Amino acid sequence: MKNNLFYLIISLISLHALISCQQNLDADLLIRNVQIIDVLNGSVLNNQDLLIKSGQILLIQQHGKNNFTASTIVDGTNKYLIPGLFDCHVHTTNYQEDFPRFMHYGITGVFITGGSVCTDAYYEQMRKAGQEDTIYAPRVFHTSQHFTMEGRHPVKTYGGNNWQEGKTVFFLHDTMEIKSLVAKVAQQPILGIKVTIEDGPHPPLVERMPLEFIHKVVTEAHANQLEVFAHVSDNIELEMAVEAGVRNLVHFTGVDIDFRKDTAILSKIYAGHFDWVTTLMLDKSFLYPNNPEWIEPVKASNIYSQEMIDKMNDPGYLFRAEDYISFMKEYLKLDTISLRDVIEFQVHDIMELASHGVNFVLGTDTGNDFIFPGYSLHEEMQLLEMGGMSPVDILKMATINAAVMMHADDHLGSISVGKTADMILLSKNPLEQIENTLSIERVFKGGNSF
Repeated sequence: MKNNLFYLIISLISLHALISCQQNLDADLLIRNVQIIDVLNGSVLNNQDLLIKSGQILLIQQHGKNNFTASTIVDGTNKYLIPGLFDCHVHTTNYQEDFPRFMHYGITGVFITGGSVCTDAYYEQMRKAGQEDTIYAPRVFHTSQHFTMEGRHPVKTYGGNNWQEGKTVFFLHDTMEIKSLVAKVAQQPILGIKVTIEDGPHPPLVERMPLEFIHKVVTEAHANQLEVFAHVSDNIELEMAVEAGVRNLVHFTGVDIDFRKDTAILSKIYAGHFDWVTTLMLDKSFLYPNNPEWIEPVKASNIYSQEMIDKMNDPGYLFRAEDYISFMKEYLKLDTISLRDVIEFQVHDIMELASHGVNFVLGTDTGNDFIFPGYSLHEEMQLLEMGGMSPVDILKMATINAAVMMHADDHLGSISVGKTADMILLSKNPLEQIENTLSIERVFKGGNSF
């Protein structure tokens, strides 16, 4: 044992000496004299040189210590480097169009939580696109198809002809079939089961999934080394999920915790490891048609279809916005409602829960109208800042916290030696204000620049 330790020490000393004296490490990419945002420690590493080889970060050290060279050299002077971002609640019916939009805005990882076209074959196509570092597509993580019940959310709520039982959605008819169904989907490379508990986002509401069904899904998922990701939209569904043993929640919007009264559910949440996705963009999306100035950056990007933009003029969405405003006025007991009113109390709850160990990650619920693939993750971050959260904590949620939920923090989520070089080069400091995450100069995926 002592001899092994001796040889290890000698090897490390030799490697250090080699790095110290060698001018050229045969690197593919050198980013020189850049300011690195260290999301692990919440700090800035000033004036750093970063070497990348074969898609991985080979070395990070103070600029000027060694005069390294590489096949490609990027000057990072007065620029900021952050890890690639994650959107952890995504639906897409056309990934060929949506994936480049995510990458354009620095989202190098997405978590897809089912959808009306998500057959096994469609999931496989998306994974393959995400695995290629030379393709303009984020890395893809995903759940199973929706586990729900016939006549329930989301199939009844959203309708359409794409839902196919046994292919894009699984209807649970009784608890006896759940064991074999979970074993079947466990053969796919999924992070876990997507179970839809909720009664729907708006009237007419459907019945919620019974608690015994949720509990059985959780039991069988754990038996297959899978997690369960639950779709909840209010406190009742939150309590059902927690009671059944769910530890991954894909919505925060709709939940409103009273920290003085809800002590029973809070004690259970604090006692276990919970991952929770934000999705505050749902609230903003309802208000979009009443705020035409919000659509201007979307237009200016020139990457979204005119059809998506023209929905701003659809009277149906204006009526929806007015209904939402009326509901929030009554709920919050206010005469007038601003976006800040809707967001602030939710962010305060998120911050309180996070202070007790809940792992919050960012997600937008892309696939809904006025939630734009890529751009809206930056809107999500701005909503959190509006509600009082610090930029550094927001960045953690968008990067390392998300990688933890994806069980990928060993190679993604931070700018660290040995990790995959998924990064964004910014011209402005995102720790001064989170809007600076939009000052994108380059996006790197596996060390390749886009």
